[in-house]
Amino acid sequence: MSILTFAYLIGGFILLVLGAEVLVRGAARLAARFGISPLIIGLTVVAFGTSAPEMAVSTQSAFMGQGDIAIGNVIGSNIFNVLVVLGLSALIIPLVVSRQLVRFDVPIMIAAGFLAWFLALDGSYSRIDGLILFSCIVVYTGYLIISSLKAFKAGKTLASDDEYTTDINPHRFASLINTAYLVIGLILLVTGSNLLVTGAVSLAQALGLSELVIGLTIIAIGTSLPELATSLIAAWKGERDIAVGNIVGSNLFNLLAVLGLAGLASPENIAVARSAIEFDFPVMMAVMVACLPVFFAGYSINRWEGALFLGYYVAYTAYLIMQSNGEPFANTFADAMFGYVVPLTAITLFVIAARAWRIQRGLSVDH
Repeated sequence: MSILTFAYLIGGFILLVLGAEVLVRGAARLAARFGISPLIIGLTVVAFGTSAPEMAVSTQSAFMGQGDIAIGNVIGSNIFNVLVVLGLSALIIPLVVSRQLVRFDVPIMIAAGFLAWFLALDGSYSRIDGLILFSCIVVYTGYLIISSLKAFKAGKTLASDDEYTTDINPHRFASLINTAYLVIGLILLVTGSNLLVTGAVSLAQALGLSELVIGLTIIAIGTSLPELATSLIAAWKGERDIAVGNIVGSNLFNLLAVLGLAGLASPENIAVARSAIEFDFPVMMAVMVACLPVFFAGYSINRWEGALFLGYYVAYTAYLIMQSNGEPFANTFADAMFGYVVPLTAITLFVIAARAWRIQRGLSVDH
């Protein structure tokens, strides 16, 4: 390890923070100007833009024959997005979740996860698999944009009352300026993420971790830092729809567009490790499914739920590192988590969600 490694890490972090600030500002203002709700902008433009590093890393890795990094990057990024990005955002300020997310977008995200997992069960991703996944993201994005524009024409567009969208510059170049914000923000995010990944890979190799673990942890965290920076700043500035929509949209983009393009770009089938199919995919699905009861319980993410998400990520990462290093305690740790902690948490979340559902149903009957 050298000083240059740490320079990459620090420089990348600074660029990510600046890029996230500029990106959220431009995206939110474009949302108000063109009649597309902040939630849709978070699910599409912001989510896809902050997932650009995942696409670059996974596509390049697949093309170079490093399938473990390509697959691990997507799975690890999705787990990080929910457990860490949402967790930290909720710790800053309790997040209000749109009903559309609970009823439509989160179920679509879960369905996309099952599709990606199902296509991997034969041990590889072919170009046909990549085409199937990529076609799904095209259909989903088109539906969101068309439905949002129809809602705008019908006068049903959601309002955004945050500093990003108030005092929108009324002159004729406002759209061009906001687009420039968006493009500059994306460039800063991608550049910062690349610097971070370069330094992180060097650090991981010095620690002697496998390619799959590097993809699931170091690279996944590095490429997910744009989502982290964007959602944290959006939450801090009051753009809660962008903060949550960014994560759901990013996970969808990772599963459908990133894996899809990687499958299409790879000169041969991308091999999927058996451990990823039997352990990491199930963990990713459990994390995404857990969003439903958490979101449904009052359509919000409270601080204690954010802390719970963060705790699970620490446990997941600790297990990966212990397993990679051959620690005998790894299996005991996994048994304790899956045998006791996870079931108890699942029961708690579903009880809370059921109680919230009964309360909401009672209110609707009264009205």
